[in-house]
Amino acid sequence: MCGLERFLIDLKALTEDETSLEYSLDNQFFEALEGAQVQEGSLHVSGSIRKAVGFFELQLHTTGTIRIPCDRCLDLMDQPIEADLRLVIKLGDTYAEDDDIITVEEHDAVLNIAWFIYESIILAVPIQHVHQPGDCNDAMMRVLEQHSAARSSDADAQEIDPRWSALLKLKEKS
Repeated sequence: MCGLERFLIDLKALTEDETSLEYSLDNQFFEALEGAQVQEGSLHVSGSIRKAVGFFELQLHTTGTIRIPCDRCLDLMDQPIEADLRLVIKLGDTYAEDDDIITVEEHDAVLNIAWFIYESIILAVPIQHVHQPGDCNDAMMRVLEQHSAARSSDADAQEIDPRWSALLKLKEKS
């Protein structure tokens, strides 16, 4: 867990009602997280943790870019990220995560927010991420076009089931 110590928040040591938080994330952050799918990026995280009666409220805003593979050509691409994270933290007997409420053991009262920040970044990645038109790897695009052309010609060459051809005739009449 080398390099992630700065993401530990000692809840009992918070003296002010609201404490500001600032982090700059780079490749070392992603490398330090075990099991992280994203390995490269440059992001800025800002926010605060507010102390209230019986709980703490953590609010973070993350902006920057990460490098992920393009869905089309598999080359790395820059993906802009903007994410917000809001968590309610309370002290209890055992550690637990229920939706947006985190229970931290009262005798430790230390919260590691590194993985929560990472999850908010991952959730901000769009389902489909591709390069801008013309930026994909040309060699990969040629291979994709060859395979999609071969697949479509195979589909045309197959004989249509007679039951479907009868339905096609009905469709043509209307």
